[in-house]
Amino acid sequence: MKSAITERSVMKRLPKTWLFLAAVLLGYAVLFIIDSDQASAAIKSSGHVFRNIAWPMGLVFFAMLAINIFVKPAQIVRFLGKNAGLKGMFIATLAGIISVGPIYAWYPLLKDLREKGAGNFPITLFLCNRAVKPFLLPMMVAIFGWEYVVILTILTVMASFIIAYLLSFVVKEEPNAKAG
Repeated sequence: MKSAITERSVMKRLPKTWLFLAAVLLGYAVLFIIDSDQASAAIKSSGHVFRNIAWPMGLVFFAMLAINIFVKPAQIVRFLGKNAGLKGMFIATLAGIISVGPIYAWYPLLKDLREKGAGNFPITLFLCNRAVKPFLLPMMVAIFGWEYVVILTILTVMASFIIAYLLSFVVKEEPNAKAG
């Protein structure tokens, strides 16, 4: 009976991320027993994906570290909060346009900013404007032409404001900002 209590207390203390990792490793182990060639191919594929996301994830975590060290929650609320105004909208839009890497790499940073007081509106602007990539514009122009690319880019940015407004209207913000 005592071991069951101990196991439950260990499971409560074990973060869910470690449980996920354990499940993935168990899945690989089972696959390796069933078909070692497929398991090897899966491990190589996972390694390739990891190498592709390591740089963007490192960049995002560095940005999170810098924000945690140098930027106070009150500053985040001032620039990206509900009442940030045009300057906050411009910052969020520009940040979305110049951001690089896979979108899911940015989720932890956006969550951190949200917990520190960033509003839904600027976070939505950031996410929507990730569709505009300046380094891809020359290729788009070569394929689709100037008129198409300029109109698409303008409509994408305009739509990001509409989407941000609608989302902010529908999803009410929680008062979870840490003032500081």
